[in-house]
Amino acid sequence: MKRIMLTLVACTLITGVIFAEGNKIPLIGSKAPTFSANSTQGDIKFPNDFGKSWKILFSHPADFTPVCSSELLELANLQPTFDKLNVKIAIVSTDKVEVHKMWEAHLEELNYKSRGEQHINFPLFEDPDGKVSKTYGMLHEPTSTTKDIRGVFIIDDKNVVRSINFYPMQIGRNMEEIVRIVEALQLTDETQVLTPANWEKGDDVMVPHFPYTKAQLAENPEIEQEYYNVGNRMWFKKAEK
Repeated sequence: MKRIMLTLVACTLITGVIFAEGNKIPLIGSKAPTFSANSTQGDIKFPNDFGKSWKILFSHPADFTPVCSSELLELANLQPTFDKLNVKIAIVSTDKVEVHKMWEAHLEELNYKSRGEQHINFPLFEDPDGKVSKTYGMLHEPTSTTKDIRGVFIIDDKNVVRSINFYPMQIGRNMEEIVRIVEALQLTDETQVLTPANWEKGDDVMVPHFPYTKAQLAENPEIEQEYYNVGNRMWFKKAEK
């Protein structure tokens, strides 16, 4: 009996290690893992088939669940905003594509928040064996080994992971915050600035160094009016009005 118990414990530990090794979360700054899967728009290789766009991969616990439904409708409503930001959306859950298509058709008939019917033009990937979910670390074992928690991976146009967020199954994601993250990432890439806490598009930004030299100030006295300081190393650049 003792030998049997030790064997069972060993098997449990080995299974846990194998599950953990196959369920690693890609880190910020790493290349986004690739996968090919069937979706509501056919077979797609992610992220390659989205080209030079930014990408956001969302995971969901299950189709037809109320929180998930509200999130997809919010994403559909924000699609024009994501288009302007050159962002492509992709959804994945462990449900099969046949169920995805039924869910999509149902959602497109709804009048959520009195916005009228909305078209969902982003793909929903199936992942019945959990392979994609494990590749992106979306199956969190203490919660479930078969249903994804609410993961968000923001991936840039070079297919590098730039932001990772996880939410519990019961809590809906703030889609406006996800838009804000993309806007901040694109701004900091383009201008080499920093965004302070609670930054919103159009707010003042921070600079990571003293903003100008004495020589630059002497040559252009007006440059002093573009910046202000509120504390040690806390230099701000005024937003263009």
